[in-house]
Amino acid sequence: MTPVDLRSDTVTRPTQAMREAMLRAEVGDDVYGEDPTVNALQERLAADLGFEAGLFVPSGTQSNLLALMSHCERGDEYIVGADAHTYRFEGGGAAVLGSIQPQPIPQDADGSLPLDKVEAVIKPIDPHFARTRLLTLENTWMGRTIEFGYLARARELATRRGLGLHLDGARLFNAAVAYGRPVREVVAGFDSVSICLSKGLGAPVGSVLVGSASLIERARRWRKVTGGGWRQAGMLAAAATYALDHHVERLAEDHARAARLAEGLGRIDGLAVKGCHTNMVFVDVPAERLKDLAAHMSKAGVLLSIGYLPQVRMVTHIDVDDEGVERTIAAFASFSY
Repeated sequence: MTPVDLRSDTVTRPTQAMREAMLRAEVGDDVYGEDPTVNALQERLAADLGFEAGLFVPSGTQSNLLALMSHCERGDEYIVGADAHTYRFEGGGAAVLGSIQPQPIPQDADGSLPLDKVEAVIKPIDPHFARTRLLTLENTWMGRTIEFGYLARARELATRRGLGLHLDGARLFNAAVAYGRPVREVVAGFDSVSICLSKGLGAPVGSVLVGSASLIERARRWRKVTGGGWRQAGMLAAAATYALDHHVERLAEDHARAARLAEGLGRIDGLAVKGCHTNMVFVDVPAERLKDLAAHMSKAGVLLSIGYLPQVRMVTHIDVDDEGVERTIAAFASFSY
């Protein structure tokens, strides 16, 4: 029985057609800037999103790190959500490698940062303080889209206070599909954006950072310094390009399956569905039953991340079909809460 893997949308496998695209890819040495497939991917995403340049990197964590290190210098500060990925789940890289201080702020329910609180923590120009240089947002955050009008208000604040504005858009295309808007509109006003190709889009590895030509040139140097230079990466870029060509519109199917999963789980006594946002479903299970639930679901062929977050999070993706959703609902229903 093939497992239903709901731990994350990072667990997807390349489709056969994607593998064939990888085999056909033209390659070269990307450290020398000579991989034509990498160059085409970088140029395409930059143009599609309205930026001057792009940089293909191994991971979203590195993409965000390069953005922070390119916007900020040693002793600078970035404002970030207290539960944002760049702050909580990326190993403290900005502080460890960039000597950049995070200024976390509790987020609102949709993951946005209250702009009055953002403004209140911007430091005065004084040698006693880190220099506030950057505001970072995340969209989607825990599957949630930020209220669309908020993005322009954040841009206005950043401009007025002389801050850069970076977006962790790991699941940017999920956000665009949920808004029903072109992705270019979603990122309008940002100075840099990190886009992950290996989550819902189903590529095996890689993210792209887009921004101004000067910012991307700085990021390219930091990519090399942090060990992210790669050689014949065109095969990976070909997978990412295939994903952009074929897997964006189908994200709506993941969102619909998440909604179906939430609806089915909501009918089970003892199980509390706490939210369904884009391709993520969150449920509360009594803490003392979590270990038994993990064993039960594993035996039923359903893989969950239990213990990583306060709630059980399930993520739909290209490798989860309708039958997998129904198997998951049935497995939860057969557990004693």
